[in-house]
Amino acid sequence: MAKKSKKGNKKRLNKKELTNLLVNLFEAKSREKLSFKYICSELRLTTHPSKMLCKDILSNMIGDEYVIESARGKFSLNQRGVEIVGIFQRKSNGKNSFLPEDGGDPIFIAERNSAHAMNNDKVRIAFYAKRKNHESEGEVIEILERANDTFVGTLEVSKSYAFLVTENRTLANDIFIPADKLKNGQTGDKAVVKVIEWPDKAKNPIGEVLDILGKAGNNDTEMHAILAEFGLPYSYPKEVELFADKISAEIPKDEIEKREDFRNIATFTIDPKDAKDFDDALSIRQLKNGNWEVGVHIADVTHYVQEGDIIDQEAEKRATSIYLVDRTIPMLPERLCNFICSLRPNEEKLAFSVIFELDEAGEVKHSHVAHTVIKSDRRFTYEEAQAIIESKEGEYATEILMLNHLAQELRKLRFSDGALNFERVEVKFEIDEKGKPISVYFKESKEANKLIEEFMLLANRTVAEKVGKVGHNKKAKVLPYRIHDLPDPDKLDNLSQFIARFGYKIRTSGSKSTVAHSLNVLLEDIQGKKEANLIETISIRAMQKARYSTHNIGHYGLAFDYYTHFTSPIRRYPDMMVHRLITRYMDGGSDVSEDKYEDLCDHCSNMELIASNAERASIKYKQVEFMGERLGNEYDGVISGVTEWGLYVELNENKCEGMIPIRDLGDDYYEFDEKNYCLIGRRTHKVYSLGDPIRIKVARANLEKKQLDFALVEKDSSSDDNK
Repeated sequence: MAKKSKKGNKKRLNKKELTNLLVNLFEAKSREKLSFKYICSELRLTTHPSKMLCKDILSNMIGDEYVIESARGKFSLNQRGVEIVGIFQRKSNGKNSFLPEDGGDPIFIAERNSAHAMNNDKVRIAFYAKRKNHESEGEVIEILERANDTFVGTLEVSKSYAFLVTENRTLANDIFIPADKLKNGQTGDKAVVKVIEWPDKAKNPIGEVLDILGKAGNNDTEMHAILAEFGLPYSYPKEVELFADKISAEIPKDEIEKREDFRNIATFTIDPKDAKDFDDALSIRQLKNGNWEVGVHIADVTHYVQEGDIIDQEAEKRATSIYLVDRTIPMLPERLCNFICSLRPNEEKLAFSVIFELDEAGEVKHSHVAHTVIKSDRRFTYEEAQAIIESKEGEYATEILMLNHLAQELRKLRFSDGALNFERVEVKFEIDEKGKPISVYFKESKEANKLIEEFMLLANRTVAEKVGKVGHNKKAKVLPYRIHDLPDPDKLDNLSQFIARFGYKIRTSGSKSTVAHSLNVLLEDIQGKKEANLIETISIRAMQKARYSTHNIGHYGLAFDYYTHFTSPIRRYPDMMVHRLITRYMDGGSDVSEDKYEDLCDHCSNMELIASNAERASIKYKQVEFMGERLGNEYDGVISGVTEWGLYVELNENKCEGMIPIRDLGDDYYEFDEKNYCLIGRRTHKVYSLGDPIRIKVARANLEKKQLDFALVEKDSSSDDNK
């Protein structure tokens, strides 16, 4: 064997030789992802020309689909066979795509080759041989699993049949409904329809009406339609409510005797003014040693809802309460969430509590978890508690002011540990009795909100630590954690490039706390600036999504090594799971199945995301309804999104968002620069960038599509001529 030089190959490799070496390397490491650095090291490519040649060959191999760039800068052998399994994504323009399970690039599926697959169906496709200079293409040969077979739309009824016309852009064809499957629906009714068949040669799927929601345009109809579109419930099952009606609200004497008694300690709730389900209450008293005992008392839902009973099954399925713009769709029956479990004033209630001893610097000296009985003395709204904090007088002023002081100390400690300080302004609608939006207001988080937030965070963290923090070489028992991974590095780089145009900088590498501190400095610096909301939005997009898992990795945003959800069992199923497990472990019970609880965590994370999307859709509907009465009005805004099809603009006055379609930018042909978040005019070189101020006119408001279109108002430059 020839002796190799330490400095690399003495003889310069030609393209064919280097290609053969690369093929051999990928075949030998067929199950691994190889970095470019590793490839160069293995093949002893030390000179700049040899590395550039290697890059060219890799690029050709990716183009020929011999190699996949599976992650940024990581290359692996493409082991796809002729048939692949993955997710089908339907587009109304016929440009459907297929996302392989192995995470490779999307594959184009023409409408004629879709086999009537519907959006997000799991399918098997045949992978066509790649034509030169064409994108990858395939054909659906089997539908393995339907993602969704129910659709919401408006009925168009004729004498012997009807069609459901959907605004769902992922269903290209209206649904044909035979007259006997119509359930007395009339033209103009919103309906939920199930696809029962789609014959091979039929253009339209065939469906049956499951439910008539009401006339299109009616507020209740439209809110129910939003829920149905996301597969969420819009009514509560009668049999579950009847089961809940049989639960006694009386607390037996022997149950009180088993619990720590907090009924004679100052206790109150602080909640939004329209709240009915009071999940949590705080108690406070000074101890003889000068420290403060704070009790975080949480509704003991699982005392009333037994694992596996009819209420529990329904709660598990829903996984969360849903908060639309004008209503709450509860996870639990109303008798439980608004009466029996709700920590209402002057009523004895069962609670599951975390009791803390804190000094005046906010340091926790001791804590324990206990089943308790409490009696709330007073129900405060956030506004009432805030007034006491500001005026320093009022009922329970001493207690509220001390809780606020302790909360501020806890908050300081949290941020010094590297917690992120995102404070988004929430947009809320004032709505009349018919559901019509009459005004917009901004909800800000003040000291009273932060007081409650800090003690809920402390309770959640403490409960997670009591199970998760175990001695060396010991395995912690199973618990659903609320986890939050480190920011996406690519998105963090993009954020850094984006904020540079406003004159800001952040650290994109280093320790967790270094990056977090850098982000917090940015978030502080932008406060009060016109670009604040936009930069916060882009910063949040760089973050990973928090989710539930039995595999604890900590919570990056909060800078906690252990964190769970314990404090809202009335509205979140994970909190009910945690309550049951903590009770089990406190009673000396054995560990539980990790797989079972991981599946439940996945389900709860998915339902949380769906509920959040439905909430956003309801807000969007109200935005369009509100702005629909302001057609022709002009507003100042900021470009909040840039896409190949147009500019999204958020209005300064009310935060409503609409789009200027690219077709309406008629003065030039615009090209989309994805990396720099901008549209650039080919002829004029005019640039529309994310964050730019812009003046618009409200052009169109389509409630059916929840779509708001703006038109650009050109600035009158004549007024600037003599400046």
